[in-house]
Amino acid sequence: MTAALTFPPLMWGEVAPGDAFDHACLRAAAGCDAGLVSHRISADRVEAALVFAPEVPLARAMAMLPLCGVGLQNALGALAPPEVAVHLDWDGGIRVNGASCGRFRAMASDPAPDRVPDWLVIGFAMPLVPEGDDPGATPDRTTLFAEGCAEVVPGDLVEAWARHSLNWITRWEHEGARPLHAEWRGLAHGIGETVRRDGLAGTFLGVDEDFGMLIRDGQTTHLVPLTALLETTS
Repeated sequence: MTAALTFPPLMWGEVAPGDAFDHACLRAAAGCDAGLVSHRISADRVEAALVFAPEVPLARAMAMLPLCGVGLQNALGALAPPEVAVHLDWDGGIRVNGASCGRFRAMASDPAPDRVPDWLVIGFAMPLVPEGDDPGATPDRTTLFAEGCAEVVPGDLVEAWARHSLNWITRWEHEGARPLHAEWRGLAHGIGETVRRDGLAGTFLGVDEDFGMLIRDGQTTHLVPLTALLETTS
């Protein structure tokens, strides 16, 4: 029998019977306390999701998406070999040694940017091993174990993600967004490159104070807010 995972104060764990993100959203909608870490580990995949109870409007609370991404990078930085490089896509994608390796998702009780939602869930899933017999067929996608992380215990990764994310939540609450911005920018993939997003095409300049994507098309700088990444319950 697998030992129960251990989480820091203010957080508590629950094994999801299916998709960890979906389970966290269901529990949040049912009124569970903030701090729930829903998790599911299988032979080929690790998933975890954290339930928040925001005290600020959703537009600001969505900073928890890049924050949790930074927490995951910090966790892998502590557990993986030093040569393993982890970067973050603006839209929640996770990159290991340059290739796509899972992603983050977000859902809230209310998608209105100017309202404080009852709950917000941020979760990630990462593949541990290739799905097919020919990993070379998808060179732009990889798996955690294929990138030199076979010694990383998935349960340890979930625990470390929770600890590092809580550390960043505390910093965000006490120091504001500046330290998080600095850390995230050092991990962000694609800044300065051409992107296409929500019908816009141009240069990815960076992000605004709420981590909205800034796209310059030659004439105008457009803003795509992080709330555009929210999944809906429908």
